[in-house]
Order: sequence, then structure tokens, then C-alpha cells
Amino acid sequence: MTHDAPRDVWLPLPPDGIDGLPEGPNYLFYDGGDEGTQPFPGDPADCAVYVVPYLKRQSVKVRPLPLLRNVRVVQTLSAGVDDITAHLSALPAGVSLCNARGVHEASTAELAVALTLASLRGIPGFVRAQQQGRWQSAFHPALADRSVLIVGYGSIGAAVEDRLAPFELARVVRVARSARTTERGPVHPIADLPALLPDADVVILSTPLTEATRGLVDKDFLARMKQGALLVNVARGAVVDTDALLAALESGRVTAALDVVDPEPLPPGHPLWHAPGVLISPHVGGPTSAFLPRAERLLVDQLGRYVNREPLRNVILTTGAASD
Repeated sequence: MTHDAPRDVWLPLPPDGIDGLPEGPNYLFYDGGDEGTQPFPGDPADCAVYVVPYLKRQSVKVRPLPLLRNVRVVQTLSAGVDDITAHLSALPAGVSLCNARGVHEASTAELAVALTLASLRGIPGFVRAQQQGRWQSAFHPALADRSVLIVGYGSIGAAVEDRLAPFELARVVRVARSARTTERGPVHPIADLPALLPDADVVILSTPLTEATRGLVDKDFLARMKQGALLVNVARGAVVDTDALLAALESGRVTAALDVVDPEPLPPGHPLWHAPGVLISPHVGGPTSAFLPRAERLLVDQLGRYVNREPLRNVILTTGAASD
């Protein structure tokens, strides 16, 4: 970094608690505050790297963006960046937007498997029976011998398959934006979904939210799913058409386990709360004890790369590029 370049790095984690941060930048703490009204820690024009506060409302995350006139890197601590990309026009050209690949795979994959098992084995019904003091035995499907379709075979989708490996599945089928081959087997292009859905007992969504995936799970998608199949969503709520899902749940065509919904947070009284065959967790795929050490490792590595002018990791796009 030259002496006249902006040196401030805004971190949503206390800098004193992160071991190994490279020397050079001026590290300032900024997480938006409980209500999103925390004063900026310095002049936004001096901010070179903005690390987006985690688990905050979108309005809190994007509040500084129009004022970051000299920022060079915007680093999220989430795997998805859809809540930031809509506001990139406020940034100067040449800014690298980076996601948190490597931070959330373990936690999100754990939850995807937990939701799958809980839904298949009827755990919500057992919890309700326990609360009522009833011994309620039942017969439920196992995960063993099932066919699982993973839609969105990036790092999280691959981590999900890693954790499914011991469960004696009949098969795992992988789908991503384009076809490729992995060590575990072929990855089908998303265009193959209509032919793949009828054979899947469990469909796990782990795809990023883009214009191509928004509303991907619509009436036609759900109609092609096997009768009684389970839909698990650890991606983004808007990947699923909520009205279409409600109709499929009400008819008994599918069941669902959802960590993300649309709208989110789900308001009181929304029919999805009480739809038959649905298990809902409140978007908790990422926030676990696994988050902090992985987030700190990412920041130390990424800021070291920035200071030493090395290629950054996890660059999703650069503002002002032709593909923006």
C-alpha cells in the first residue's frame, strides 16, 4: 500500500481479538450496533477494506456503501452476497466483492443433514408428544436407501455430500449451473433438473440466489418431484416460490424442511408456520461455534493478501467489470 492510499479496515469483530492480522492497515471496529445506529468508526473516505457486519439487517450492512469512495475490497462473512450485489452501484469501479467461502460449509452442511434426518424420522412429532407427556411410537422412513438430489453443488453442496457418505444412500445426484466431473462423480447441469427430480426422495437446495435461481422451485418443479419427497432448503428463501410450496404441502404432495423462507423473517400468522409436513428453523445454518475461528482465519489470510498485493480469495465480482 502506498502512503497516500486509504489504510482503514473496518472489521465487525474486535481487532484485538484476532491473532495474526498483518501490520500496515489501521483496524477499526464496526458492526453497525444493535439497532444499526453505531457511529462510523472513522471517515468512510479512508476505508480501504469493508468487512460487512454478520447477522445484521440488510439496511445495516449497506448503510456505509454510498460513502466508501475509496474502498477497494468489500468482504462478506456470509456465503451468499445477494443482499450486497443489489447495492453495488454505490461503489466506485474496481472494487472486489468477496464472499466467505470456507467459513460456513461445516455448519450449513451439518444443518442440512440434521433437517433431513429430523424430518424423515418424525422428530418434530416426537417433540410435540413429549411436551404432552404422550408415548407415541411411529414408523418413519430412514435416510438409508434413499436417493438424494443436491441442487447447487458448490462448496456447501459438496460438504453436504461428505456428511451424507456414511448413511448408506442409494445414490447422490449432483446439480450445478453447468456440467462438470468431481472425484465423487458427475455434476449435472441445471437444465437436467426436470429429468432428475422424479427419482429423488430428498432434494437439498444449496444454490446461491441469483436471477437464474430466484423462484427455481416453482409449481412445475414441485410437480415433478416424487410423491411424498422431502424438500430441504439451506440456500435462500427466494429460491422457492412460497405460494407454490404451500399448495404442494397442503396437498400432501411433498414435505419440507426449511432453514430459509420467503419472506424472512417469517411473520406471525403466516400460513407456512402451520402447513402440514413442514419443519422450519430460523436461518441458523451459519451461526454456530464453528463460525468465529473460520471467520478469523479467512480475515487474516485475506487481509494478508491485500497488504502484500497478492490475489484475493473468493472474488465474486469486480465493480465496473463488463459482467456487472
